[in-house]
Amino acid sequence: MPEQGRHEVEHEITIAAPAVDVYRLIADVENWPRIFPPTVHVDHLERSSTEERIRIWATAGGAAKNWTSHRTLLPDELRIDFRQEVSAPPVAAMAGTWLIEPRSANESRVRLLHDYRAVDDDASHLAWIDQAVDHNSRSELAALKTNVELDVSAKDLLLSFEDTVHVAGAAKDLYDFVNEAHLWTERLPHVARVDLEEETPGLQTLEMDTRTKDGSTHTTKSIRVCFPHHRISYKQITLPALMSLHTGYWLFEETADGVTATSQHTVAIKREAVAEVLGTGAKISDARSYIRDALGANSRATLGHAKTYAERDR
Repeated sequence: MPEQGRHEVEHEITIAAPAVDVYRLIADVENWPRIFPPTVHVDHLERSSTEERIRIWATAGGAAKNWTSHRTLLPDELRIDFRQEVSAPPVAAMAGTWLIEPRSANESRVRLLHDYRAVDDDASHLAWIDQAVDHNSRSELAALKTNVELDVSAKDLLLSFEDTVHVAGAAKDLYDFVNEAHLWTERLPHVARVDLEEETPGLQTLEMDTRTKDGSTHTTKSIRVCFPHHRISYKQITLPALMSLHTGYWLFEETADGVTATSQHTVAIKREAVAEVLGTGAKISDARSYIRDALGANSRATLGHAKTYAERDR
């Protein structure tokens, strides 16, 4: 029996994918931004073959929050145990387990277990946690099902690519150019409007209007996690019509004679939007080319202007 004040709940879903594939995608936290809608970025703080500490940045109410969790990986049992190291009020403690159970060669049952306590065992706090855990668990499992099945059986809808330039400058200058997005309307011709919020240093909400080749604009909104002066990871929470997912990062790596600057994108194509956006008869391959060209052009333009900025005094 659970100790007094501690609640235990369980949610489950059936996924049309082999259990080992489901486990792999949950176990590798680098997959989380594309599997779980609230997750923006996950970093390993410590790791071994079976134990790890991870820091998670995720959206809550449209803003980015972060916390640290400990996980125990048991691949032979297709099981992952987790617990929050420091919980945010009204949660006093939170832990749980992922259990993946094979039902057939190509179908799995996923069970998500939680146990938790409220601060001071307060009844109103506990009711709030009950509701939040129930909502988040249902949403996470539904997203897991959609994205695992997409990963296993519809790989043509997933697209990852990067563009890279070499810069005879400093990583700090390149990082500053990308980090200071509030200046992009002055620095980047394809950016028509920017609204940048950063209440917590390193956690940004970026909304912008981007010009397309035909002169029209589209609005996107992203959560960005910034690591000076090395990396900026982001996830779009307001997307163009053709995409159901867009994550990426800017990476600045020192070399012997300068810096390698990279823009990376991972996109999921919205199948039902292809004909609407690109015209009757358009195929997934057309959407892949269109997205690669559009995002790549903007990335290369940004990298080019950042390169000029970083090399200006050299």
